[in-house]
Amino acid sequence: MSDLQCAAVLLVARHGHAHEPEPGDDGDLGLTSDGVAQACAFADSLRGRRVAGLFTSTLRRAVETGAVVGAELGLEPEALAGLVEFDLGPDAQTPDGEAAAVQVMRRWVAGDLDAALPGGESGTRVVDRFRDAAEEIADRFRGETVLVVSHGGVMSLVLPHLAAGQPGMTGERWIPPCGVAEVHVDADGWSLRTWPGSTDVTVAGH
Repeated sequence: MSDLQCAAVLLVARHGHAHEPEPGDDGDLGLTSDGVAQACAFADSLRGRRVAGLFTSTLRRAVETGAVVGAELGLEPEALAGLVEFDLGPDAQTPDGEAAAVQVMRRWVAGDLDAALPGGESGTRVVDRFRDAAEEIADRFRGETVLVVSHGGVMSLVLPHLAAGQPGMTGERWIPPCGVAEVHVDADGWSLRTWPGSTDVTVAGH
C-alpha cells in the first residue's frame, strides 16, 4: 500500500439476510425479502456519511446488497474477489468434516492462522487476500469514506487481526445482517473504531 496522507475510512459491512442453501445448492444464494429490506434500511442510515465508493465481494448475497445500497445512494458497486467469505474446502461440507471445520475456525480465533482443511484456505491466506483488496480500496480513496460489503465470517477473522480495537470488542464474533465495522486505514496501519458483533449466535442469521 502506498503512503497515505490521511486515513481512508472503510465501512466494512456484512450482507443482508440471504436464503438458506438446500442440498445440492452451491451456497451462492441471493437475498431474502428481509435481506432487501435490511439493505434499504442500511442505505438510509448512511445518507449523512458522504460515501465516496462502494465495493462488494463477488458472491451473490453481497452483490445484491451492494446493488440495493448503491441504487439508494447513487453509487456504482464494484466487486472484488478478495472480499469473499472464507472457503474451508469440500471436506467442510461432509458430516465428519463439519466438526473439523469448527476446530480450524477455533484455531484461527486463537491465533493459529496456518490451520486449514485439505483444499481449503488457511487463515493466513484469508487475511492476506482481504487485506490486499481493502488496501487497494484505501489507496484509491485517501481521506474519503468507502462502503465495503463482505461477509460475517471473514470480517470476524480478518478485522481483529489487522486492526485491534477496544479490549474485548472483537470477542463478540457474531455479526448481524448489515452490521458494519468502521476501520481507518493509513500509513500507520489499521484502526478498528466500531464493531457490530455480539456474543449471541442467534443474531447472525444466514
